[in-house]
Amino acid sequence: MTPDLTAVGDTGLLDTLQHEVALFARRAEQTRLGGVGQVRNSMDRAAYLLLNRLDKEGPMGVKALAASMGIDSSTVTRQVAPLVDTGLVTRTSHPDDGRAVVLQLSPPGQARLEEVRDSRRQLMAELTEDWAPEEREAFCALLTRFNGALSARMAGHDRGDS
Repeated sequence: MTPDLTAVGDTGLLDTLQHEVALFARRAEQTRLGGVGQVRNSMDRAAYLLLNRLDKEGPMGVKALAASMGIDSSTVTRQVAPLVDTGLVTRTSHPDDGRAVVLQLSPPGQARLEEVRDSRRQLMAELTEDWAPEEREAFCALLTRFNGALSARMAGHDRGDS
């Protein structure tokens, strides 16, 4: 059973936290964290996450990609279609099972992903330029922990846990 943090914690702090998370989500979506150069270097969140996953984990099937991202196969199929159409991702038949599809980051997809990553790195550097290195590290560690907690909660809800 999860404790009621509002009963034991500072409700003002929790109110501030939920408000700041909501603002962050809205501002991130508004800018798509496009980085420096904004429109030229912005990329849809779903596209960025798919390309990034294919880059980090290599070619894989739709089901494996869906499982690694915690989404369903139909969502991956829908989200990857425009990436295939624009040549950022290639779709080939699996060598052992011709019915199965293998998705792979194409050379233009790799180049586009690097362009967006570089721009986003520059944006992060600018936004935190007056932060001490340990503040950047702490923020990154806490944000990673926060995202991990959200992922675990979502996975628990998917299994029917409360």
